[in-house]
Amino acid sequence: MTSLGHPRLSGLARNPASPQDVLVRLAAHPAGRHGLSLRAGQLADAVVEALLSHDGSGTAAGLRRDRISPEMRRSIAEHPDPAIRDAHADFVHHMADREVGIGIADLEEAYDRPRTALAGAPDPRLRAAVARSWHDRPMTVQAALLADPDPQVRASATVRPQPGVPPEWTDRCIADPAVRANVVHYVPLTQDQFAELMRTEDEEIRELVAGNPHLSADMVAQLLDVDDPNVRVAIAQSRHVDADTRNRLYALVEAEREAGSAKACVALNWSFTEPSWLREEPLDERLTYLDCRQPVFRRVLATCRDLPDEAWRRLDNDPDIKVRRTAARRPDTPPEVLERLVRAHGDEFHIRPPLVEHPNFPRHTLRTFVDEPDPRVRYVALQDPELPVTALHQLAAAPEPSLRRGVARHPRATDALLNQLLSDPTPDVADEAAANPVLRRTRMYGILSEGDV
Repeated sequence: MTSLGHPRLSGLARNPASPQDVLVRLAAHPAGRHGLSLRAGQLADAVVEALLSHDGSGTAAGLRRDRISPEMRRSIAEHPDPAIRDAHADFVHHMADREVGIGIADLEEAYDRPRTALAGAPDPRLRAAVARSWHDRPMTVQAALLADPDPQVRASATVRPQPGVPPEWTDRCIADPAVRANVVHYVPLTQDQFAELMRTEDEEIRELVAGNPHLSADMVAQLLDVDDPNVRVAIAQSRHVDADTRNRLYALVEAEREAGSAKACVALNWSFTEPSWLREEPLDERLTYLDCRQPVFRRVLATCRDLPDEAWRRLDNDPDIKVRRTAARRPDTPPEVLERLVRAHGDEFHIRPPLVEHPNFPRHTLRTFVDEPDPRVRYVALQDPELPVTALHQLAAAPEPSLRRGVARHPRATDALLNQLLSDPTPDVADEAAANPVLRRTRMYGILSEGDV
């Protein structure tokens, strides 16, 4: 995101307050062009023209429809240089050929054909790209993709559980090596299909089948003694397993982890599966999982919204931080619970919305976080848009770049603070200071001059 060599130029190009003449000048510098490629919103025609004059095909390749005006789209489409005229379409073709995700609207624009026609294109690479990008395609299109003669197309059509595999296609998909691993973890299986998959002796297939949420109690019973950490954890999360069996399976995997098994460690700590079926159970049954030893069950329980007060009290005091964070996202979380949680552990700003934006969070307390010993907690104070300048100076002097970066983008950052942070040794900090919309225009022009732009 940041130009390591010229962070102030890349940040200035992202600054929403940068005037057009600044952006035109930045188009002449690689770091400026990098920042402009990340700039939010539509680019002015004059800026696009400047970009094309300095880096024609490179710029045109990344100019999506929402980035330029209709007039500029027509101008590029009629450009005398084919390298510029065809750059974006060539880029989309390149991505499709290399199986890189690309939007279905981009494919339609680049190939100048509707998605229904593209799904039957002669080139199998294009049909596969459509299968990867057209997520809400009708079942008639899906059936044609499942019957495609090219294995790459069939595989692309079955990566996602939606639009799904019709029951009449399940046998054929299970027998197809190109798609078997894609479908066995989400399609409902008959007993015969399950038995056939178990006969393959394929470790990956067995692990995927174990995570299938549609397994019957008899199927789960047949997997109980499989000596594989991933299978054990998946089966332990099944609705058909009682508490004693679940605890036994987890204990076996935990013992393997303690013995140094990397696979057991991954199964316990890096699995994205969860017992989502628990949400569908009657309330009385769900509440029995308040005492479950495995935090993943309590985390799923904490996503429910109909629990009684006593259950919320226990979840708010759960020993697992992830359970407490999940519970805190309910609509009526008490303010004191939110503050206590954030003050003890900070917030998770990569998860939207963060807890400090919860309607019940006592935002008047934010500035008191400045003096907390944990830098992750001090960072929370920066969510107060009216944070006193004295507090900003205090945080700007912190050894942690994350705190200085937070100050650099704060709306109350002063000229003195921004000048200080523009020279910060950490590129991300200088980049954010240059991208702050409160930066004065005179300083913007100074940055251009200092960068010989």
